[in-house]
Amino acid sequence: MLDPIIRALSISFAMTWEILWALILGFTLSAVVQAVVSKSQLSRLLPDDSPRSLTVAALLGAASSSCSYAAVALARSLFQKGAHFSAAMTFEIASTNLVIELGIILVILMGWQFAAAEFVGGAVMIVLLALLLRIFLRERLVAEARAQTDKRLRGYMEGHAEMDMSVSEGALAQKIFSARGFTAISHLFLMDWASVIRDIVLGLLIAGALAAWVPESFWKVFFLTDQPQLALVWGPLVGPIVSVVSFVCSIGNVPLAAVLWNNGISFGGVISFIFADLIILPILSIKRRYYGTRMTVLLFVVFYVAMAAAGLFVELLFGALGLIPHTRNALVAEASLSLNYTSLLNVLFLALAGALLVRAWRTGGFAMLAMME
Repeated sequence: MLDPIIRALSISFAMTWEILWALILGFTLSAVVQAVVSKSQLSRLLPDDSPRSLTVAALLGAASSSCSYAAVALARSLFQKGAHFSAAMTFEIASTNLVIELGIILVILMGWQFAAAEFVGGAVMIVLLALLLRIFLRERLVAEARAQTDKRLRGYMEGHAEMDMSVSEGALAQKIFSARGFTAISHLFLMDWASVIRDIVLGLLIAGALAAWVPESFWKVFFLTDQPQLALVWGPLVGPIVSVVSFVCSIGNVPLAAVLWNNGISFGGVISFIFADLIILPILSIKRRYYGTRMTVLLFVVFYVAMAAAGLFVELLFGALGLIPHTRNALVAEASLSLNYTSLLNVLFLALAGALLVRAWRTGGFAMLAMME
């Protein structure tokens, strides 16, 4: 009985080893961006749901943490401080779907086409969500949500979302390479890892279990692989549902997406599955505390519609351009260590991570983390 467990863990370890350096690189770059981009003025930049405000929200979201919980908490904070609700939701989407580290991991595990589709689909999803909210969102519901928000009921990773350690003095190079900048980057690096490590580990373990234990025949039936035309539409529709019940968010759902792709889900289904980290059950529970039941139901519906439609859009677009891979060979492999570029990069970036964590330890980063919920 141990053999299936060992095989599942072996696959999880192999995927972890392949993406480890990229995770460290992505979170380092994210920490650098957060260290030079202040959160203190964000709300003033998002006063309405105009194209300009939504574009600013998307760019600022892409420059922030990739943690879904932190993104939801920060979006609530922006709304509470006066940002337009649609702009806050746009920021939330970009924080989890347009960040650097997500693109890097998609390239490594699945290929550049998926990373390109993620960013194109993310932009489409933001436009669709803005249109849907403009149609269905009523001022009375916004007022109810604001009243609920003012109760300040807590969710998860609140401290990380509220923390602003950006360096304001000096030129860009001075902000990054100064002692204060290095400290800020180390603290942000630590907080980002603390916020997503649970989901990354869970995602890798579930991906290994699915790859090792679920027979390919099940996925072929579930994803309608014998009916290509129907599967083209079915994938984007069912992808978010699979994500909702998997409970995995942030970057942790990319290994799961690799397993699903190898087992027959459509190209657009992969994209809609990754988008759906913002409607998993724990996130919906937090949103209900933040905004109330009625607003949460509306957000679930419009997010789902926008995710499914964006997945179908990239399916049709990339299919017409001939950019959908013909082979299903996402990286889901057995464990094997060898002296190659992956191992060398892992050693180098583990050393970088060690230096950042030591700096965070010496400058009170771990003590700050211990005080957060």
